[in-house]
Parts: sequence; structure tokens; C-alpha cells
Amino acid sequence: MNEIDGQSRKGAIVLITLVNRFGNFTARWRMSLQKTLWLRALLTTLALLLAVSAHAAAECNQSMADLYESKSPAVVRITALTINPYRMEDRIQQRTGSGFIIDNQGLVITNSHVVFGAQALNVTLDDGTILTAKLLGADPIFDLAILKIPVPEHGKLPVLAFADSDGVRPGDKVVAIGNPMGLGQTITSGIVSALNRILPERPRLLTWPMIQTDTPINPGNSGGPILNRCGDVIGIASEILGNAQNIGFAIPSNLASSVVGSLVEKGRVIRPWFGVDGSLIDTELRKIFALPLTDGFLVEVVEPNSPASVAGIVGGNLSVKVGLQSLILGGDVIVAINDIELKNGESLQRALDTIHIGSRAKLKVFRQGKTFTTEFAITERPLQPGDVPESSQSFSVYQDKGNSSSKVH
Repeated sequence: MNEIDGQSRKGAIVLITLVNRFGNFTARWRMSLQKTLWLRALLTTLALLLAVSAHAAAECNQSMADLYESKSPAVVRITALTINPYRMEDRIQQRTGSGFIIDNQGLVITNSHVVFGAQALNVTLDDGTILTAKLLGADPIFDLAILKIPVPEHGKLPVLAFADSDGVRPGDKVVAIGNPMGLGQTITSGIVSALNRILPERPRLLTWPMIQTDTPINPGNSGGPILNRCGDVIGIASEILGNAQNIGFAIPSNLASSVVGSLVEKGRVIRPWFGVDGSLIDTELRKIFALPLTDGFLVEVVEPNSPASVAGIVGGNLSVKVGLQSLILGGDVIVAINDIELKNGESLQRALDTIHIGSRAKLKVFRQGKTFTTEFAITERPLQPGDVPESSQSFSVYQDKGNSSSKVH
């Protein structure tokens, strides 16, 4: 019995040893298999990334002719017919611009000043097909609009994709495709000349400065794409400097892509209404005037029936000019919004970012040597007369003399 038990124990030990060794071998084999599979997956992923990178590099290094051939079919010509019943002459006007297809379901993006207030809209495709378009939404402040055209029964509409405009750098090569002067599809090339351009006639674009380019753009290019060398949209042609050559401005693609949903679904860009216009007052400007002002936002104009007007905020009454800057003095100075002191453009924007429809805004106001606080509810901002171009034209031209602007056909 003891001998048998001893043999059993020896057999058990041998069996356990074999199991352990086999288990270790199996574990090592499994680890080796897993490692092999992981390496294969890694190599496959790297190969795919290299293939994609090579394809992207080839796409971004294509010739201008190839880029035009592949991207121009998505660019369209827009014809807008407007009727002004209050005029005795020139009651009916026609203006043209450009746009491009951003969705194979027929969404076309363009400038608001091309289509806003039009009685009839036609879109001409690259192949010459003329389609009736419907205006889904427009925002005169950002100068963007979305049209809808019918989807073809056969095939798909060509589309252009938005690039990240935050990645654009001065010196980057760009091209513009559009319909300048009604001549039909045209491509021009140049570079990004500068970033963060804020035009005097567009103070509401504080958070979205323009992209400056020397790519030749002309009346009729309005709403057309500014493309990088990969063929993606980095901006939308919008304005040119009237007293210079090849100084144009484009709306950044990130702004355009961010408002498409609102324009399509609601027909407008919904923004909170504060109801004041004015200028930031800093220490240097305060010294120039030698007036008892304080740092903050000088209220020059209060919009009628706005939340600020209801709260009793007062605008200015004395017009002055310092260099090229015009100011209206005598109004309140908003020192802080929601406890954020207004020292510069950055702090002003941070304060404005805290304002939402349905919330309450807390203001610290300086008036005639005294400081007080007030609060009011924020509502949705309606379209104001100053938001809409004075005349319905096809392209904005900013004239740098006297900060005036005009529109040209």
C-alpha cells in the first residue's frame, strides 16, 4: 500500500511537472502567436498609413491643371434676380456670383450678399446645366448662405470638402475657382498673404478674422472656394481691397462649416442679443482724450428695443476722430461683463462667450464718474438694418480711404 502510494506520488509529480512544462510551452506559444499577430497588424497598419500618406502626398502635389480638372465640377455659377418695387428705374437687377457643392444631396454654399433678398435663384453647373435653386438660409453678418438644388436622377453631384483653416499659414499656396466678371469657370493661383484680418466694415467678425490672399479674385468670384494644394476648401472668397491689386479676403472654412447646420435647419444663425455697438477703451486712448474714462467697452450706439436699451444703457452723442479711428463719446463704459473685466479684445470675447439666450448678463458700468451694476435678460438677436448690404450687388469691395465701403457689379 505504501509502495503503491509512493509510486502514485512519483507519477503525480511527473504528471504535474509535464503539465507545468507543457503549460509554460503553451503560454510561450500563445505569447509568441499573439506577438506575431500584433506585429502583423502593426505592419499592416503602417503599410496602410504609408499608402494613405503617399496618396495624400500625390494628391497635394498634383498640377494646377489636374486640381482644376478634379475640383472645378463642384463649383457653380449663381444668378440672382432681385426686384425693388420702390424704385422708378432699375427695378429689376441681376447679379452673379459663385458657390460650390458641399453635399451630394444638393447643398450649395455661397455668400449671403450674392443671394440675400433675391426673388429667383438659378445655379449653373460645370456642364452647363441650369437648375432652379432654393434659399435654405442666409446670414448677412457672416456673409454666408446655403442653397438647395435638385439631385440628379443618375450619378452623384461632385462635392468639395472643408479643410481645417486653423492649420493655414502665411505663404501656403492656394487657388481660387469661380466665375469672375461673368466669364465662366476660371482658376487663379497665389498664396495666403496673412491671417487674422479684421475689416472695419465687419466688426462682428471679431471671433472669425478673415484670411488674406493675393490670389486674383474679382466680382463674380463671390462665394467661390479658395482651395489648398490638396484641393480642399480653406476659405470662401468674399471681399477685395478696392484701392490695391490682389488683396482679397476669404471667410475661413472653419466658420463656414460651423454654421451650415444652423442655416439648413433654422434658416439663420441664432446668436444672443446684447444690443450695443462701440469700441474698446485702453489706457493709451484714455490719455489721448484726457477725459475721465476708464478701461472698458465704450458704448457708442444702443440698438432700439434691445436688452441693453431696456436696461437703460446709454450711447454717445459726441463724434470725434483720432487718426483713422472714429469714436462717439459721451456714452456708458462697460467695465466688466459677468465679472470679467474688459481690458482687451481677448477679455471682451471671453466675456461675450458667457452670454447665452435665456441667461442674464451682469454688467459693471461707468457713467459720469460713477460706477454701478445692472442686469438684464438675453434674447435672440433679430436682423438689424445695418446687417444687410445697402445695395444688392455681387461682390464686396472695401475702400480703405475714410473706412468707406462700396459694392461693385
